[in-house]
Amino acid sequence: MSASARWWGPAVDDDGRGLQTMLDEFIAAHAPVLDDDSAAVDALVRELAELGVWTLGTAESAGGGGADRTLTTVAFERLGRSWPALGWAAVQAHTAVDMLAADARFSSLVADLHAGTAAVAVADAESPHVRLEFSGAAISGTVDRVDAAADAPHLLVLLDATSAALIEPAALTPEALRRTGLSGALTRSLEVDANGAHVHRLSAVDVDAARVRLRLGVAAVAAGIAGVAADAAAAYSADRRQFGDTLTAIPTVRQSLMEQTARAVLILGAVLGAGEDPVQAAAVAMHALDSAIDVAAGALQSHGGYGYLVEYSAERHLRDAVSLRAAAAIGGQVTAAARTLVGATAKTLAK
Repeated sequence: MSASARWWGPAVDDDGRGLQTMLDEFIAAHAPVLDDDSAAVDALVRELAELGVWTLGTAESAGGGGADRTLTTVAFERLGRSWPALGWAAVQAHTAVDMLAADARFSSLVADLHAGTAAVAVADAESPHVRLEFSGAAISGTVDRVDAAADAPHLLVLLDATSAALIEPAALTPEALRRTGLSGALTRSLEVDANGAHVHRLSAVDVDAARVRLRLGVAAVAAGIAGVAADAAAAYSADRRQFGDTLTAIPTVRQSLMEQTARAVLILGAVLGAGEDPVQAAAVAMHALDSAIDVAAGALQSHGGYGYLVEYSAERHLRDAVSLRAAAAIGGQVTAAARTLVGATAKTLAK
């Protein structure tokens, strides 16, 4: 079995295996490394949409594929192995469809999301990236970073437990940002100057469910980075010879490789076993993002000096893992989630 075809999660059914095979073949037929070429990124997104992958896990009633969490996790993990920027963008597309589909005002945008011809960057007001001020119907300020794999995405800001705001691209001034990895994310900072005409308020929406979708989705993408990094290290060590034998003949090398694979296994197990709770999902995401960096760093060391060469994928996986953690900005959200957890615990103890 090739490294790109491995799956380190619990056993999946025929649909899951079929999706893995389809995506592996699709990825193999395309250039494995993206850059920030908007036309190339747009074309890949549209192709993934035509395959039914881009919004696979959204409800059939909303025009999506209706896939369960396991099948959706397979898709996010597979994208994370080769194109983590697109995996994270697909997670945001799923979240946006979840929140917008029930509102007739957004039917056209939702259709475009399914087709891969529009994008929505989802920003959480709890994120340290977000610094917005609200004055009546107007919103102004900055979002330091969005990674929507699109030049001019809409911006969906998650506010409190039941409300959000959708801001049209016309009210956003983007500026390209440099980053460590995550090529194809078309990373931008956004200056926001939106009056009532470009702001659409959403009320009575399930923001906790959106946060769960984002956090478990990014964890699945991180699992893909961890899995492919671990597989690449194992393949290199099994092939590289030193002192008359392969590197895998050295016990410390075997131990390192096992630890890398174990982390990838644990990430997927946590994603698929998590409940629909935003605090638990935040903890899973934080663990996944940190573990992906640890695995990728260990995999780079397994390659020795070759790991720093672009001819090998090890350095790219580490850069992607670092950038994905920065893009998701889970740290600040975990702090907010912890306050919620402490408050809920205090109320329970007070009874």
